Amino acid sequence: MKKNIDKYDDLLDLFANTNDRESMRLLFEDMFTEGERKDLELRWKLMNDLYNHVPQREIASDLHISLCRITRGSKMLKKENGYVKKYLSEHYDDHLHR
Repeated sequence: MKKNIDKYDDLLDLFANTNDRESMRLLFEDMFTEGERKDLELRWKLMNDLYNHVPQREIASDLHISLCRITRGSKMLKKENGYVKKYLSEHYDDHLHR
């Protein structure tokens, strides 16, 4: 039997090899509950708002989430070589955020 760490690698491979929107949607529906998918969507909305300089208190009010949760997202965007930061920068085609 493989070690637990190998299962994480297997999961990463699964996501990396799912390369179209419909397959990813089906994978998410299989793997995550509706609540978990909504949490992922909320996290993504939070990250976009933070990236676009929406004030944290406004985000908390609009999304009905705690400032603590927002702070975690803010820390993700402060990572020098963070993947989310890089993606959002490319998505918004904004060289000022790099």
